Amino acid sequence: MIKTKTERGFEIIKFKDYYGTNCSLQQSSIALSAQPGAGAVWLGTDDTKFTIFEDEKMGKYIQTTLPPNFSVSTRMHLDTTQVIQLVDQLQHWLDTGEFK
Repeated sequence: MIKTKTERGFEIIKFKDYYGTNCSLQQSSIALSAQPGAGAVWLGTDDTKFTIFEDEKMGKYIQTTLPPNFSVSTRMHLDTTQVIQLVDQLQHWLDTGEFK
């Protein structure tokens, strides 16, 4: 994981997921409170990819990227309550292999 800053000065952590997809965790510009960590974060993939299946059984497929003039949301905008809940679920999964 590599921590840098965006062009607007927000911290961003870039990493690859299990399949090698570029992902990031980024501070949001939304200001919900003056306290550190009381705003929101962006989390998700940076590269939009989609798969076209040629049959219903999903046997043969083509994976491609979207054209530059096409937009799909691939990142989650999470507030502090949602982050706390996700951290709790993820910690429980790390400890037990199951979700709460």
